[in-house]
Order: sequence, then C-alpha cells, then structure tokens
Amino acid sequence: MSYEQLAKDIIENVGGKENVNSVVHCITRLRFKLKDESKANTKVLENMDGVVTVRISGGQYQVVIGNHVPDVYKAVVDEGGFQGQASADTEDGEKGSIFDRFIDMISGIFTPILSVLAASGMIKGFNALFLAVGWLEDTSGTYQVLNATGDALFYFLPILLGYTAMKKFGGTPFLGMVIAMALVYPSLEGIPQAGDPLYTLFAGTMFESPVYIEFFGIPVILMTYSMSVIPIIVSAFFAAKVENFFKKIVPDVVKMFLVPMFTLLIIVPLTFIVIGPIATWASQLLGEVTVWAYSLSPVFAGLFLGGLWLVFVMFGLHWGLVPIAINNFAVHGADSVLALVFAHSFALAGAILAVWIKSNNPKTKTLSAPAFISAIFGVTEPGMYGIALPLKRPFIFTLVSSSLGGALLGMVGTTGYVMGGLGIFQIPSFIPPEGINMSVIGALIAAAGGFILAFFLTYFFGNINKVEGTDQPAGDAGKKPVEPNKGPVQNEVVTSPFVGQVKTLESIEDTAFASGAIGKGVAIEPLENKVFSPVTGIVTTLFPTHHALGIVSDEGAEILIHVGMDTVKLEGKHFTAHVAQGDRVERGQLLLEFDGERIKEEGYPLTTPVVVTNHTQYDISLTTEQEIKAEDLLMELKAK
Repeated sequence: MSYEQLAKDIIENVGGKENVNSVVHCITRLRFKLKDESKANTKVLENMDGVVTVRISGGQYQVVIGNHVPDVYKAVVDEGGFQGQASADTEDGEKGSIFDRFIDMISGIFTPILSVLAASGMIKGFNALFLAVGWLEDTSGTYQVLNATGDALFYFLPILLGYTAMKKFGGTPFLGMVIAMALVYPSLEGIPQAGDPLYTLFAGTMFESPVYIEFFGIPVILMTYSMSVIPIIVSAFFAAKVENFFKKIVPDVVKMFLVPMFTLLIIVPLTFIVIGPIATWASQLLGEVTVWAYSLSPVFAGLFLGGLWLVFVMFGLHWGLVPIAINNFAVHGADSVLALVFAHSFALAGAILAVWIKSNNPKTKTLSAPAFISAIFGVTEPGMYGIALPLKRPFIFTLVSSSLGGALLGMVGTTGYVMGGLGIFQIPSFIPPEGINMSVIGALIAAAGGFILAFFLTYFFGNINKVEGTDQPAGDAGKKPVEPNKGPVQNEVVTSPFVGQVKTLESIEDTAFASGAIGKGVAIEPLENKVFSPVTGIVTTLFPTHHALGIVSDEGAEILIHVGMDTVKLEGKHFTAHVAQGDRVERGQLLLEFDGERIKEEGYPLTTPVVVTNHTQYDISLTTEQEIKAEDLLMELKAK
C-alpha cells in the first residue's frame, strides 16, 4: 500500500488541508481537529482501502487506521505540511502547567528552524574566531559576507518566527511573516536616529518614552524588534484569532484578500501601540531594578542578572540594560553591569555538552554539536531553543549555574573595559590598562565553574532520556534492540492480562474495536488495576501515555491491549508503565498499573479491548468464561 497516496486521499476527504486545525495519532487512529466537520466525506473515508472506519468523538474526527497508523500519520504530516506532533498525548495544548504549555509552544515554534539556527550560530562563532586570531579584518569583504550569512537569521528572526508561530496557532503562516516584516521595517527602525521626538511620555519617571510618530493620533513607542522573540509570538497568537474571526464573517467571494487585509490592519498597529510599549517599559524597569540591585550588592545583582539573563533575552527585556552599559562606557570608560552575565553562555555550553554525551536521541545529538560550539562563542539561541528549553531541566540548571557565576563576578568586581565580543572573545574586554588582576581571574573561574556545574547537574539529574522518551541506558545507546520473531506464525495460547469480567467486543462503544476491524478478541472490564503480559514476546509498541501497548509473541501473534476508552486524552495521568518499548517480557510479567477509580471519576470507561491484530492468520477460539483471573486462558490461536 502506498502511504503517500493514502495520505493524499485522507486529506482530500477530511475537507482538504485548509480544513485541518491539527492532527495527531494514537495507537490505532489519526485524530483530526477540523474547522468544519461537515466538509469531511465520512462515507468515502470508511470505504477507503487502508481505513478501518471513522469515528467522531470529543471534538475529534478520528480516522481509524490500525497498526500502520505511525507510517500513515507521517505521510499525512508530510503531504499536508502540518505541524507534526509525535502522538496524541500532546494533542490538547491547553492541558499541563503554564510552564509546560509555554515550553511546548516555544519548542513547536522553534523546531522547524533548529538546523539552520544551529548552522547560523556556528558561522557567527567561527567568523568571530577568524577575527580574533587576525585571519580576517572587520573591514574585509570576506568578513562582512560571512557576518551577513551568520547574522541574517538572528537579525530577521522575527520573520521566521512569524511563519512558524502562525502555523503553530492555526493561522496563515505568510500573514505572520508580513507582520514580522513590518516590525523590522528599516524605515521605522531608523526613525529615532533621524530627528527629535514629537514629545515624551512619562517624563521624569523610569517609564520615560520619547514618541517620534503617531498612528491616528495615538502615540507609537518605537523599539528594536530585530532579534526579538516574544513580541512576534504574541502578535501571531492574536493574529491567528483575528484571522479566524474574519474567516467566519467575511463572504467567501472576497475572503481571499479581505481577511488578510483586516488582520494586518488590526494586528500590526496593535503590536506597535500595545506590545511595543509593554516590552519597552518592561526593559526600562529591568534596567532600573538591575542598577538598584548592583548599588545594594554586586553579589545579589550577579545572582539576579546572571540567573535570569537567558529569560530576559527570550522576552527581549535585555535591551533595557544596553543603554545603561553604553552610558557607563561613555562616562566611566568601563561597565560592571553587563559583565555579570558573562558566565551564562558557558553554563549553557556545559549543559549542552552533558546532553550531547548522555542523550540517546540521534536528532538531539546532531543538534548538540553545533549548539555547543555556538554557545562557547557566545551565541546562545541554538542551544537555548533547540536543546535546553525543550528538555526543561538543562535550561533550569543553566540558569542556576549562570546565577552562581554572576554572584562570583559581582563579588570579585569583574568589569568590562571594551564593549563587544561574546563568549570566549569577551575575556580580553575584562583586562584593565594596568594588566591582569583578580577580576579577570574571577571571570575565568566563573566561566569554568558555570560550565562544570551545569554539565554535572545536567548529566546526573537532567532526566534527559525520560523527557525524550528514550529510557535506554546511555551505555546501551548503540545496542541493537531486541527484534520480535519474523518467521511464520505458530499456534499460541493467550492468557488474560487482567482480573475482570469478560465481554464481547461488539458490546463496547468504540465502533472501531466493536466491528473487529482492528483485531479479533474480547473486551475485559478490569476488577484490579494491574496489566500482566498475556504472552511471552517483545513489547513492540508502548504509547507515550502508557494507556495502550502492543506485544508480538515468540510464536508471531500480535496482541494489542488498550486500557479503557479514549483514555489517550488523560495524557498519561493515572498510568504507570513497568516496561519500555523493545523490552522482552515473559507471560504473567507486570506491564502496567493504573488508577481505575480516578480514571472512571474523570469520565472514561475502563472497558479494555484485548485483540489479535494479525487475526487473519489464525483460527481463534475465545474463552466462554464470564469471570476471569490473570493468566487464565483467554484465547487459543491456531495458525492457518
């Protein structure tokens, strides 16, 4: 079967890619969230070769595929250009803690550009190295071309994020790009340098803001959006909402151009008038707080600024400190404020190196190498967005290590005498006219200490492979996984995985299981909260939410156990796995535990299908018992 052709047919009959808000998959089915379910051709899909059935439930349009759903899902994502998610355990972005939802959002937005982000970071780093060792002059054409190559992505980062953020939020990606283009439009960015302000808002306060232009009489506070992240993401979030609103009310005949026009006319001014001032004032507030903290205690200021610098960069708040540093260089010939954040890139490099060594995920390892090099050279975006933030703990350990490094920098009074240079190239800027002193040595100790601390915290406590879903021990990373028997099927005895009451498949609510299309077998109403292996074999599928698993027995029988109905929506709550995908298990071995009462309290039936998915290769005899214990005979399979 051609999965590519099947994917095209499925997309066409769910109403086309423009009718799809999102698509994820569980262990047997594609789960679409459609804009208009009436546009889907359900009858055509149900009769399609490769589709078992269609089920509409819980706001999802579910296309049941069976065992091949991961392959079909990949083809659907590739064909439709959808934002891929590994599984339905992340299907509802509104669940989880605020921090988890924020990380999921940032990861989803940055994932499509990680490779080019890492490449740009390496080019910037090596170009800085060539300049530092004297191989290039900053006036040479070679340096300028390489600088443009490496720096272009970072300068115009909002444009790329406009695309990916709008895609993540369900809007038109090119609209997000145009919004971002307006934010970095050169003529607007150059206005503050071209003349005097019309007037100043909040003069004499920390929120003093010069106004150079107005929009229909409303003051516009200009700020630098190049290299910023959060402003365009916030704008894209609201743009997707506005666009979808106008799609509902604008007549189809003029929708193509009026919807984007109205969206741009609302969101771009809103960004300049509201988001810009908020970001500007937050930056100014940060600057005032930092100066106050330094006057109170340089050590405290180092803890505060060093620990949160990457967060400030993410939100664009760091711009509030740049004018303070520039003024300090102009007036005093030196600056101690920005020196406090020197350790942050080395702490990030240490965390990334630990991930590089410890991770079992090939993609993570591939991204870690350039991200590590970039971080050493002071370019933190590839490592922060591509490695540390998605894994969470490495990001937190980076902040902790950077904070302690900042405290040390404050304690020894490390001061910058030249503005410029990042990472290892910032070290010479700390050398005073009289020569190397304790503040320079302190900077080296802070950088090395931050690196080592972040490395060890991440290596030993980073939880790296659990987050990535690759629990295989690091020492076994290259070990070949156990493969199930691929030979002809043999007779098999399947025992009950539960203590419970036996029901027919036809009696359960889920039509995909009830019809027998996914597999032949029985349903069991569990009376105890443990799942035991019904055969000896290999766990070939363990869904991330641990609500379902597949086993291939040594005799070739393919067994699927799906605990409860629609329990994928619990996102792993109330389930505990005692095995991992690829493990060899013995008959009667404990596979899963679950909290049946809590699952039922949340409104999900516990009725569990236990089916043989390769049933066409067997004559199957089912138990006639209504009450059954774990390891009692459930099915006898005779090979045809």
